[in-house]
Amino acid sequence: MLTVEKLKEYGADVEKGLSRCANNESLYLRLVKICIQEISADALGAALKEGDLDRAFEVAHKWKGGVNNLALDPIAAPVCELTELLRSKTPGDYEKLHGDILKETAVIASLMN
Repeated sequence: MLTVEKLKEYGADVEKGLSRCANNESLYLRLVKICIQEISADALGAALKEGDLDRAFEVAHKWKGGVNNLALDPIAAPVCELTELLRSKTPGDYEKLHGDILKETAVIASLMN
């Protein structure tokens, strides 16, 4: 079961995330689960595979807002980096960053069990 203690150990800034949820722990944990489930659905991977960088940017930008608002710092770093590369269509290792995102997502998902 996901708890704020587990998220703290993971490296999330739980106090910041909770403050953005009116210190409602139940709401915060529910939003973290929703965010991680959405990332796990992997619309970004599909867009990258298709070469649709505009769609990939839209997905990454949406995730950037979610993980930053929830203060999931370890996953926010690769999401932010990928978002900015896609925004400017700068060549980069999109697949590596995508892999880093999926790795961090898997870590958080494991905390839900």
